[in-house]
Amino acid sequence: MASPSRRLQTKPVITCLKSVLIIYSFIFWFSGIILLAVGIWGKVSLEVYFSLLDEKATNVPYILIGASGVVILLGTFGCFATCRGSTWMLKLYAMLLTLIFLVVLVAAIVGFVFRHEIKNTFRANYERAVEDYKGITDEQSRAVDTIQSTLHCCGVANFTDWEKTEYFKEKGIPASCCKSNFNCTLADRKDPDKAKGKVYDKGCFSMVTQTMESKLSIVAGISFGIACFQLVGIFLACCLSRSITNNQYEMV
Repeated sequence: MASPSRRLQTKPVITCLKSVLIIYSFIFWFSGIILLAVGIWGKVSLEVYFSLLDEKATNVPYILIGASGVVILLGTFGCFATCRGSTWMLKLYAMLLTLIFLVVLVAAIVGFVFRHEIKNTFRANYERAVEDYKGITDEQSRAVDTIQSTLHCCGVANFTDWEKTEYFKEKGIPASCCKSNFNCTLADRKDPDKAKGKVYDKGCFSMVTQTMESKLSIVAGISFGIACFQLVGIFLACCLSRSITNNQYEMV
């Protein structure tokens, strides 16, 4: 049996660790709210780009939203486990944090390794969408219009890409390529020489790539920050569990 003075030294440590871990769990829970907001923002702002990728890519925002739900539940569980002072709950909390950290780490590595493949897939799908463009009658055509009008670009590499399409033979370059609708008539859009200067000259592939990289870097940065933050929780949960266990042995 440990001396009373030793037990008195251990209890403040446990109290301090509990307080810090509760604060951490609340911050972790709040980070889940942030991740949820990022997932919804990604769904809204990047949906048009994801629609031109494969079906798996369109699930990325939903994965973030699902992950945020797990983080919120885990943060709640962490607060409960800390308040109860249960060693097995704290160990389970640390294990779950470790598991999520590894999943996020693997997902980040896979995304980094296959980033060029994602670009190539988008380019191939965008070229197909331009080739099969039908106006506003289908989702991919509307996505092309949205990208061109929003990013101020035209075609894949430049506006001359439209000359190879069936749509150009009938209606010329789409109106979404026009810099201004006031001096960009149908006759202008049917004549590449007249269209030059009246439509955007930059290609959409380079613009989309830059936009997606900038926005995805925000998502990746927040996700990576939350993942690294979990290491703090793992350390605190393990320390508190060990301190509680040692205190129980000292009382025997």
